[in-house]
Amino acid sequence: MTVVVFGSINLDLVVEVPRLPIRGETVIGNRFFSAAGGKAANQAVAVAKLGTSVNLVGQVGDDSFGKTLLENLQTAGVDISSVTVNPHTHSGIASIVVDEKGENTIACAAGANNLVREQEVAKFKALLPQCKVVLLELGIPLATVLAAAREAKASKSLVILDPAPAKSNLPDELYHLVDLITPNEVEASQLVGFTVDGVTTARQAASFLHQMGVKNVIITLGSQG
Repeated sequence: MTVVVFGSINLDLVVEVPRLPIRGETVIGNRFFSAAGGKAANQAVAVAKLGTSVNLVGQVGDDSFGKTLLENLQTAGVDISSVTVNPHTHSGIASIVVDEKGENTIACAAGANNLVREQEVAKFKALLPQCKVVLLELGIPLATVLAAAREAKASKSLVILDPAPAKSNLPDELYHLVDLITPNEVEASQLVGFTVDGVTTARQAASFLHQMGVKNVIITLGSQG
């Protein structure tokens, strides 16, 4: 079974600090490290680690970050032949500050991820004849996600959507193209317009998403499972 993942590729730049700074304050950190990230890239690596062949479709900049990201993906066993290297922009990055309790603040510069459009949809479509499962997320332009979902549904692939970063007012059509949606509490709250904070409200949210057209719903509840 071949899996195709379509979406964002980022490099995470992480600083660990004793506490999060307030506005205008500088807090001296304990450690810095960088890590490959981006929802789609992380999904592709997870699939590869499960021993399943996986292609990633997306875009990076023609810079040192992009080279690092592609090398990491290849090392993990991900097929990156459908990733575009764009010489006219920078790779996506996320600047993350994490305190000792695990709380964090994140600022992202999407860079190449914002330019994932028709060229990548064409590459994605070319992979679909040998594809059984498609993983999508929202770290690239929404119009591109919708176009990819249409192509995947037409090819009879199973379409799984991780609706993150969270967005409200997704197109109604997208719900009907998705076989499985996997929001967490925050993302589910954005999608349904009421607070999802436990099993009861998660069931209500799942029912709402079914009514919107999604066939299957998994809502993750953090410590509640």
